[in-house]
Amino acid sequence: MRSGLQAVTFDYWNTLVYEDRGHLRGRRLQAWAGILEEAGFPVERELLDAVFDASWEKYLEAWTANQQYRAVQAAEDILEALGFDVPAGVRETLMEAFGRAGDKAELHLTDGVARCLRILKDAGLRLGIVCDVGMTSSSTLKAHLDRHGVLDLFDAWAFSDEVGVYKPAPEIFAHVLTGMGGVAADRAAHVGDLRRTDVAGAQAMGMTSVRYTGVFDDETQPEPEADHVVSHHDALPDALGISV
Repeated sequence: MRSGLQAVTFDYWNTLVYEDRGHLRGRRLQAWAGILEEAGFPVERELLDAVFDASWEKYLEAWTANQQYRAVQAAEDILEALGFDVPAGVRETLMEAFGRAGDKAELHLTDGVARCLRILKDAGLRLGIVCDVGMTSSSTLKAHLDRHGVLDLFDAWAFSDEVGVYKPAPEIFAHVLTGMGGVAADRAAHVGDLRRTDVAGAQAMGMTSVRYTGVFDDETQPEPEADHVVSHHDALPDALGISV
């Protein structure tokens, strides 16, 4: 094992878990189109696409500025943009459908990650999650990990909808380090796919940074490069100096 390493934290999206492109968005669109039509408010798919896209852009702006933008606010903005004065019951149904679209979604573990997590755990390392949740709540995201049989491998987690900040803010990394028993940042590594949030955030904390490119290869410049870059989770233990 790498000298002094006590813990490894993981980003969620495109590091632990991925969705088929557009899957969650499609579930929300389909649910809303059906609810609105049944309630007497049919909407053209082109318009629904446009207002969903506008809401996602608002999320990206807020995420970049590290200002919370959650599913409820996104759904409110979409409904306002559509301009429909829907009854309270329909509004409630729309909000619930938007927020719970991820409950039965098909989310997949990234290739080899379950095996990698067990290797790290068997090596005596503590494991954590540091996640910017997007439009799907942390409770739903954790339920998917539980369904895949890996949630119990983690000692602590820090989800943005629970902590109140996004990466690369130090608070979200500090939260998970504390949750893992007060692990010092220089005794921990963080694995994620994005340079701006995962790599920069980990490096600012003094953690070893690992960029995972197995789902998305972030070539953003001039954002920093990680200490290690791996394209498959099978390579992670060796990158961290852990004997398999």
